[in-house]
Amino acid sequence: MTHLLAMTLALLLDALLGDPRWLPHPVRGMGTLIAWLDRRWNQGTKRRAKGAAAVAVVLAAVYGLSALVVYVGYALSVYVGVAIEAALIFTTIATKSLAEAAEDVRRPLEAGDLPEARRALSMIVGRDTERLDEAGITRACVETVAENTSDGITAPLFYAALGGAPLAMLYRAVNTCDSMLGYKNETYREFGWAAARLDDALNYIPARLTALVMVLVCGGRRLRLALSILFRDARRHPSPNSGWPEAAMAGLLGVQLGGTNTYGGIVSERPTLGDPDVPLRSVHIRQAVGIMIRTVLAFTLLLLWIGGMIVALAGAWGESARVV
Repeated sequence: MTHLLAMTLALLLDALLGDPRWLPHPVRGMGTLIAWLDRRWNQGTKRRAKGAAAVAVVLAAVYGLSALVVYVGYALSVYVGVAIEAALIFTTIATKSLAEAAEDVRRPLEAGDLPEARRALSMIVGRDTERLDEAGITRACVETVAENTSDGITAPLFYAALGGAPLAMLYRAVNTCDSMLGYKNETYREFGWAAARLDDALNYIPARLTALVMVLVCGGRRLRLALSILFRDARRHPSPNSGWPEAAMAGLLGVQLGGTNTYGGIVSERPTLGDPDVPLRSVHIRQAVGIMIRTVLAFTLLLLWIGGMIVALAGAWGESARVV
């Protein structure tokens, strides 16, 4: 129950504070360690083994330090322990900052200021943004909101409910390793292999559960259609997990995501997700953020309900054992 309480408090902290720049963030420390290992080990032979070792070092450091801090907190007091857990889990989620980043794109886009909308978009996506029109900007922003609903919010909450702050921090460490090392290019194809595969494994259940919650909670009149699009298109995405929340979002909005992207001047063709029932417009960014918020709230309530049921069953089992 302490994990669930800490998770709930973390969500409240995120709603109030977001990601303040003045607050030291553990991801920066993770990034520093990953970059240091990258410089020293990503060379010579046996790069796949060296990359796996680098990920192991990062995870051991992050999980070990987090577990130690939480253990000391609970040794002092359950209140201190919950507060420390909540603070750590808070650093792993990004509901408010994701919503604010999307709004930073939507506002100038709605005002017709395409250069500013492209600049704001470039802060949250890896693709080239210089030549995107309104539909292209909207598509990129909606895809980012959908993908990060899982990667940046519900997945860390899922692991926080399972194992508290240490497991949520471990998930964030894996995610950071993947974002820094998991590229499919000559430099990282071997060294980043372990980071990419582990990130895929940890996101497998959260991505699918998030997509289902998204459709069931936000489907309304489009429920059946959105479900059919989800199961039809989710596996088309080159990522084994990102396609699930993106296909769910496409089905709910009645738009088509995916298609042609450009990265560093290199064109990348991706399968499309969803049907183009309506053209992509700036209003879809606002709608995507609303879907994201409702999904996170429903996902949290689901975790709390499951956790409460487990605690109740465990208590009933303990009582029956004592009677026997």
